[in-house]
Amino acid sequence: MPLQIPDPVLGTWAKGFPARSAGLRLSEVPDAGLHLSDLVTPVLTVHEAALAHNESTVFDWAAGQGVLLAPHGKTTMAPALWQRLLDAGAWGISVATPWQAEVAVDAGVTTVLIANAVTDGAAARRFGALLAEDADLRILCWADSVATVEILAEALAASPRPLDVLVELGGAGGRTGARTIDEGERIAEAVLRSPGLRLAGVTGYEGPFGPDRSAASVASVDAYLQTLVDLHERLDYADDVRPVLSAGGSAFPDRAAAMLAPHRDGADIVLRSGAFQIHDDGFYSRMSPFGPVTSTDRLRSAMHAWSRVVSQPEPGLALLDAGRRDVPFDLDLPVPQSVDGEITALNDQHAFLSLAPGSTVVPGEVVRLGLSHPCTAFDKWRVVAIIDDPDADDPRVVGAVATCF
Repeated sequence: MPLQIPDPVLGTWAKGFPARSAGLRLSEVPDAGLHLSDLVTPVLTVHEAALAHNESTVFDWAAGQGVLLAPHGKTTMAPALWQRLLDAGAWGISVATPWQAEVAVDAGVTTVLIANAVTDGAAARRFGALLAEDADLRILCWADSVATVEILAEALAASPRPLDVLVELGGAGGRTGARTIDEGERIAEAVLRSPGLRLAGVTGYEGPFGPDRSAASVASVDAYLQTLVDLHERLDYADDVRPVLSAGGSAFPDRAAAMLAPHRDGADIVLRSGAFQIHDDGFYSRMSPFGPVTSTDRLRSAMHAWSRVVSQPEPGLALLDAGRRDVPFDLDLPVPQSVDGEITALNDQHAFLSLAPGSTVVPGEVVRLGLSHPCTAFDKWRVVAIIDDPDADDPRVVGAVATCF
């Protein structure tokens, strides 16, 4: 189903786009004849071929594993990129907050998985109203306590259609989620007692149990995923419910598939990995299993930043015009890819580039940066240009997407 894709008129608000693009609608950018050299630094770009490669790699792998994908839409908050995922066969789109869920519903996503507990009664009532308005809409959310279930139950007591609730199971040292299987059972029983709710499955997030890809981390992740299976097998679902068994961040989707897929006869196995579409040159390039672990192609970073040298105040040091307002820095600092050196620090609007011996830049030169963590790259940009080839002398701008942050 086609989504409602934002198609704003470009203006000075669209960071990175030149004055000559003012007045163009986003949908007109592909025919505008723009190149990277026309854009205003700093600028974030997405590589079209890398997007397509990552999407086909992961969806083909998922089909072979017998699992479904509800990629995390909060990664980009870009309906145009969500459309690509749905076209590739996504079961639905995951989000993290009630507001993000409303963005997804407004865009036309018909299966929205809120990968979080909803404890806002007003938001829950809004979901009830949305479900009543659209018989084709499905909204699922999590609950990790009886108290959460009570909030949802009160808000949706008069709802004509129930809200699907997944019991979230965590573990010691994890993030959210009930800490024991017994507690998970009590939450499920509370959902079953609530007329406005429907028990729809079991879920959790394995990321906190494996900080790396070591054997010990993989064993810890597997042990946690087994608890999701154990809880799922203890629960009784209504006859008209095909339950959802869900896990799978972007670091361990292979382990989620290995542990959960054997139970697909009795449940929809839904993985929520979101970063794979964009991937990166940092954290996910180190953590992603796609490649040797999965016997697939490796994923490719589809995002780069381009930043101009604005100062060279002393030998071996250059200042670039991209800072914390423009590029992510929460997991790794950007990595120079067109010059030999290291980004050692970021200010709001500057990057400190320490040049390797023998490496030189000049004021005005544009430096390509590899980035880490697409979630905190995209949230700094309202419009992102799509280019044909980041390795070309002057890449062609073949499109653009709007984000909804």
